[in-house]
This record gives sequence, C-alpha cells and structure tokens, in this order.
Amino acid sequence: MPLTPEALLAHTGEGPRTAAVLADLWPGTVRAHGPEWGRDALRHALLRLAPGSAHAAELLDLATTTGLWPLGPEEAARLAGNGRRATRHALWRHLHSHPEGGRLLPPVTEAADPYEALLLSRDLTLPDGPGRGPGPLVAQNMLLGGFDTPGQGASGGLSVLLGALGDALADLGSLAGVLTIVTAGHAELASGDGLLSERHAGHWVLRLPVDSDGPPPQHRLAEHRPALAWWATRLLGLLGRPVDVLHVRYADEGSLALAQAADGVDARLVFTATPDPHRRLVESHRQADPRDPGRAHRLRDDLHRVYLADRLVDRAATVVAIPGPSGTRDLVRHFPLLAARHGPAGPPAPPEGIAPYRPAQDEEAARRDLLAELFSGGHRPDGLAPTDRDLPLLLCVGRLHPVKQQDVLLRAWLAAGLWRTSTLVLVGGAAELPTAEEEHMRKALWSLVVGRPEAARRLAVRPALPNEAVRRLEHALGDPAHGLRAWYVCPSAKEEFGLAVLEAMEAGLPAAGPRRGGVAHYLRDGVNGVLLDTASAATLAEDLGRLVALPESQRSRLARAGRDTVNARFPVSGMAEALAELYRETGTAGTAGMAGTRVPSPA
Repeated sequence: MPLTPEALLAHTGEGPRTAAVLADLWPGTVRAHGPEWGRDALRHALLRLAPGSAHAAELLDLATTTGLWPLGPEEAARLAGNGRRATRHALWRHLHSHPEGGRLLPPVTEAADPYEALLLSRDLTLPDGPGRGPGPLVAQNMLLGGFDTPGQGASGGLSVLLGALGDALADLGSLAGVLTIVTAGHAELASGDGLLSERHAGHWVLRLPVDSDGPPPQHRLAEHRPALAWWATRLLGLLGRPVDVLHVRYADEGSLALAQAADGVDARLVFTATPDPHRRLVESHRQADPRDPGRAHRLRDDLHRVYLADRLVDRAATVVAIPGPSGTRDLVRHFPLLAARHGPAGPPAPPEGIAPYRPAQDEEAARRDLLAELFSGGHRPDGLAPTDRDLPLLLCVGRLHPVKQQDVLLRAWLAAGLWRTSTLVLVGGAAELPTAEEEHMRKALWSLVVGRPEAARRLAVRPALPNEAVRRLEHALGDPAHGLRAWYVCPSAKEEFGLAVLEAMEAGLPAAGPRRGGVAHYLRDGVNGVLLDTASAATLAEDLGRLVALPESQRSRLARAGRDTVNARFPVSGMAEALAELYRETGTAGTAGMAGTRVPSPA
C-alpha cells in the first residue's frame, strides 16, 4: 500500500533528489488514497508556508502533476507570486492547468527573457509536424548536451547515434515519424529557432525549453526535472497526433521527467537499461575508506541512480539492453524484475550501428587540407611538426571528461616513453565557453608536459570537431595513400558500447579500446583490434607499448579486419530495422508499467 499523502509530504524540502522520489511516488499515493485526501494534505502543507517560500514550488509541482487544486488561483498567486524565480515558474505552470488560472498569469511583455515569455504564453502552438504516415509515432530523447555539438560539454556519441538512427528509422517508411527530444537553453531560445523542426524527411527535433544558459549537465537535471516533465507533456500534447512510443536511454532525472510525460500523454515507455548504476555502486563503495568525508555524499548519489534505474525498468512497457560480451546476464542479475519478465535470457538487445560515411564532392582535397592543418607546426598546442609526420600517430576523440581518461592516456604515453617515437592527438571539448570539467581536463593535460618541450611538441590538443570532420580526419589517417601509421585509442575507464571506436574502425584505423564494458563485444584482441587495460596509467602504458611495437603488416591486418567487422555487423540500418519492429510491437501492446500518472481533480 503506498504511503499516505502526509507521510510523503513530510519529506518535502529535502533537496532535488528527494523531490524526484516524491514526484515519482506521489501519483500512486493519490490513486491509492483518493484525490480529496491528496488535495487536503497539499493545502495544509501550503498554508503553513510564508508567502514566497521556496518550498511552495515543490508542493505546487506535485499538485500540477496530479491535476489537484489545493488552493484557488488567487490563493496560489498570493502565496507564490512574489517568490524567487523557481517558485514563480512553478506557480505559472500550475496556473496553466486551471480553467481560470490563465487570467492571473503576468502578460508576456513582462517576461524577463525568452524562456519566461514561452512559459507565460497561453496560446502556444507548434507547426504541423510528424505523424503523417501509418505506424507508430516514436520519440527518443537526447537531453545531455547539444544535439549537433558532439564532443562538447556532455554531448558525446549518443547525439551522433540518435541523429543517424532517427534518420534511418524515418527512411524505413514503417513508422509515422521520429521525434528526437532535446533541450533549448536561453541562448538557443533567443535565436528565434522554433521548438519543432524537421532535420530529415520524417525525422523531427522537438526542443524543450530549459531555464539555463545551455543544456544542463547531468548532475543538475534534478533541478530541472519538474519543468522538463511539464514542458514535455505540454509540447507532446500540442502535436498533430499523439506519440505512441517514447524511448529513454539514461538512468537520470531527465529520463524520469520524460517517463512522467509519457504517462501524461498515454505513450508507451521504452528504456535502455545497463548494469552500470548497480555495478558502480558495488565497485566504488566495496572498499571505500569510511573516514572519507565525501563518501556518504557519493554513496547517496549512486543509490539515487540505482533508484532511478529501478523505477524506469518498472515503468517501462519494454526494456532493452546494450549488446555486451556477457549478453544480458549482468542486467538480469541487477534487475530481478527483468528475469521475471524475460527469464534468464534477459531482455532483447537490438544491435547498435553507425551511419555510412558519405564522402564530399571534394573529399580528397578536404582530407589533404585536414592533414596539412594538423601537421602545421609543433609549436602550436593543436598542431604537430611536419617533420613528425613519419612517426606512428595515436588519435583519441571524445568529450573531455574524467571517465574518458584523456589525462590517463597522456600519462601512459609519457611513462612508456612513446613521446620519443610517436605523436598523440586528442580531439574534444568546446572551443568557446568550456565547461568546468573541460577546463579542468585541459589544465591537467598541459600540466603533464610542463618542462617537457619535446613531448609537448608531439602532443596536439584540438577542440571538438563536427562528426563529419572527425570521420573525414579518420579516413584521411586510415588511407594508405597518405602514408601515415595511425591508431585510434579509446582510454575510457569503460564504454557501454563505444560508437567512436566503431567509426574509427570503419575508417580503416586499427582501434584499441578498454577491456571493461561493451567494446569487447565486437573488438577481439589481436584479431580485429587491441584491448587495453585502462585501470591505471601503468597498465595502459604497458598495453600502448605493445600496440606501437606491432609490425606494420599486423597493424594493417587489424585495420582491415576492423573495417570488415563494422561493415558486416554494425550498419545503422540494421539497428533501425530491429528497433522499428520493437516499437511497433510496443505501440500495439497493452499498457505496462506505471501508466496513468495524472489523476483528474474532483473539481
């Protein structure tokens, strides 16, 4: 039996993580105990607050989610209208849901910025969008980082994958359309771009406004969860036809917000589950020092991610896995519910894939220009000396983040003495307005070569490039006609799949990736690539030395085998076909999970 309304509301004001848990549990409590009880409990809690109290936002959002009106519109406005920004926004969302609440909204002309102008708009509309053909309308989410800026901030391989996958799904013709849900911060909203646009025939992008300069980092999504859920519910409801299936891929508050929105618009939820939250909990805290002052905070963060993953698995009509070397056994072990649903074999694991590389009309000239720019001078932090062009080159592409371990790679390269016999090129991070993590990583990288001018001359740290440019660079490095002996190296602590590794393999670069995670699912050591022990700089240095020492004949053989692997097993078209069938089955199946979050108000 769900907790009573009073028992849940006793925990309001305890922070964003607890607020996410309460928002997840509150609809079940209202269903179990009745909307009258929920409304009265909310009213009692709200009337105890002083006008403008920050705690009013959380209570109003709970009321909005379940369609309850514990206060009249005028009472709510008096309580929260003069509060801080987040409280005012919660009030405005609440007023939108009341038949008479709109008249108490401030005029759009009083909005402080484009975000508030959209929030205050009572007659918001979307252009005619997806859903024109037969089959289900499918939505997928990409809330971390910019959709078109991979390698910058939190945006990584997922943005590349979802762009190519959405296009491929639309091209199949068996779906009504594909909708990729992204965020739009203040700068993007001010640009005047619409909230809905078509990026490819049948593949649309829906932008959820966020009250932030840019895409919120993952650890800040909890603060935006109520607004994200509200915006997603509102905008999905404005489409010309309802979304049938919504696919989320991360165990975070952004996915929980979209799961709540899926319930609000009667869409079936698909969730890609990984063992990571549970596995990380065990590995990180099994031998943690109890005297570590930050241990309790990190433990609570990891436990919260476990909770989110468990709840998304429970809510989902369909759960899918990412292909891995152990199949789905680890997933079933961490999520017993999946064993009950699917048996010991676990849930389906559709193949992943990458889009085919499409050369430009002036491809050869563009490749030569890229290489000329790269080898334009070792005195530049982003360049190499032309005289070093004959040395083996190690390329690493990805967002600058501790889990990607570019600093560990550089330490290993230095420790192994490879700076004497090779060059290292790191690509990633925003050129303008870098995040704190990007700044920290860049400082860490350059601090490692202070006082080592020869090593610094053979290190190039370049900002993120568009995916098209990255793949062109990889094809240029992998083309035997250019005479370069290049490797692609992924030093991550782990990769659930490793899209960038596949792209490098497709380009003809021999690839090396971490033993831990999903790369070992397709990369076999000594057969079509090299597996690395990335647990420390020392172990990585040993493996890098082994890699660079391979004779050219073996390097070329691994490159050919890697390209054959990708071409045979990992086209994005195969991924699209498998997922389209799964979406059609999910869209026509009976409702599963925790549907029906919204409880109509008795008023």
